[in-house]
Amino acid sequence: MTLLSIVGLRGGYGDIDILNGVDLTLNPGEILTVAGTNGAGKSTLAKAIVGLLPRVSGRILLGGADLAGIPAERRARSGIGYVPQVANVFPSLTVIENLDVVEGVHDRRKRIAELLALFPALAQRRNARAGSLSGGERQQLAYSRALMTRPKIVVLDEPTAALSPSLVAESFDRIATLAADGTGVLLIEQRARQALAISHRGAIMDGGKVAMEGGAATLLADERAANLYLGHH
Repeated sequence: MTLLSIVGLRGGYGDIDILNGVDLTLNPGEILTVAGTNGAGKSTLAKAIVGLLPRVSGRILLGGADLAGIPAERRARSGIGYVPQVANVFPSLTVIENLDVVEGVHDRRKRIAELLALFPALAQRRNARAGSLSGGERQQLAYSRALMTRPKIVVLDEPTAALSPSLVAESFDRIATLAADGTGVLLIEQRARQALAISHRGAIMDGGKVAMEGGAATLLADERAANLYLGHH
């Protein structure tokens, strides 16, 4: 069964549409990279999915259930994890406190233990304030916060944007593991080639709609995609 179905999605801020009819699907255990130039509507799409875009029309279905009119916090509880590009942890709280304040988790202690096992670097710094973490550690904490509720899908908005080049490859390796347990991952990323290399499928946005879509390997090999959107090797 398709995890996420987006049909004819339009929306934006004020009376200006940034999304102009987006159609996309995401399956269990699949990584879908959404790429495209700046201003193509990628981050706006993320906000629409998680319920943070003020004006939306069209359909967003999670496991067949229509999310129209459902606020962001209820979407989170129904299975959508979100890692925004900025402000994705509480700097003044410790690692453990950042995980402990996530709502909608039943077996909180067990889940925190599982995530610290998944991210050993965080386990070592469990009592450190998030503001003192390195860029890579902070990102691991942001992922852990999104995974606390065992979401069906995780939306990652430009996860490598603030990372040093040495951490980028490590970050993509970590993203690849997020889908291993059946979670669907929607990855919005400027580093399109590296993102597609760990993805099952890709969609390239242009002007607020999907301009090209297909298997990740197919898009990487596509000359038009390379020339227009992906940059050369």
